[in-house]
Amino acid sequence: MCEYIKIIRNEKKMKELIAEFIGTFTLVLVGAGAVVLNAGLVGIALAHGLVVFTMATAFGNVSGGHFNPAVSIAISAIGKLSKAKLAKYVTAQLLGAAVAGLVLLYLFGNTTANLGTPALANGVDLAKGIFLELLITFFLVIVVLNTAVVKEHSLAPLAIGMTLALDILFAGPLTGAAANPARAFGPALASGYWLNQFVYWIGPIIGALLAALATKVIHDEKLATLA
Repeated sequence: MCEYIKIIRNEKKMKELIAEFIGTFTLVLVGAGAVVLNAGLVGIALAHGLVVFTMATAFGNVSGGHFNPAVSIAISAIGKLSKAKLAKYVTAQLLGAAVAGLVLLYLFGNTTANLGTPALANGVDLAKGIFLELLITFFLVIVVLNTAVVKEHSLAPLAIGMTLALDILFAGPLTGAAANPARAFGPALASGYWLNQFVYWIGPIIGALLAALATKVIHDEKLATLA
């Protein structure tokens, strides 16, 4: 019986990682692909937002539909994801992003927009870039935590997708609006364009941790009952 239970648990963990891989792969492929195809700011925002909406709807009940290391870090910070599972989720997300980057390289070659790798606009220095990525990731993660984690709202996937679209409409022309280390990592790996890559890790991770802190303050009692 114990062995059977262990097999079931291992299968569930594998399903979670497969879901995170597929969701992140799709987000990076479609999102960065929209940049490569020059879909315009609104088109790019909709591409990212629609992917998050559809993939979170498809896999939210499997893995939680994170598709973003910053989201996973925040969920771990409020005690809803173990450190061991966090490492596995982030690994699956980065692998999904890397494979998406390679598919983009195969489809388009490394000739356009560095395969959709986010970049800082002229006049946006490192400090501003980090702050902007922090800010938009805070917006994204606070919505994730308050619609899909603390309270499982039926409209959570739509709210999260819309938030990412709004983030891109605001900060896309300034930083590329990754709000997600994996979104920056996959195309950078395939294109070899690593300029200011740390902006898209430092900003989102700090923003995610601040969102986790805010959620703890707002929902302290509720989080305690959910633990």
